[in-house]
Amino acid sequence: MKIVCKIWLDNNGKAFGKGPHDLLKQVEKFNSLHQAANQMNMSYSKAWRLIKMIEKNLGFSLLDRKVGGPSGGGSRITLRGKQFMKQYDRLQKEAEEALEKIYRKHFSNIDKKR
Repeated sequence: MKIVCKIWLDNNGKAFGKGPHDLLKQVEKFNSLHQAANQMNMSYSKAWRLIKMIEKNLGFSLLDRKVGGPSGGGSRITLRGKQFMKQYDRLQKEAEEALEKIYRKHFSNIDKKR
């Protein structure tokens, strides 16, 4: 048995969580929201709406967008977006460590009975 917990940030609506974080990691990998959405089996329009909603709820831009053309378009994560992702990573890691410690405190007897 193990503890499982989902953590998201809320600011008058869901502002950020694992799904958006994973999408941004794919954008970082491909420099493209379109390719990132494809990797996650998500439509581009859904990914676009998600990013716009999150940017609105956070109050800052996550992506710098370049419209397509002869040289193609693309998306890059803003400096503030990268910093925010690192903060979220640290929050997630610390929360998981703390929850694991609390879980062991209250349920250590279950693992010993096996």
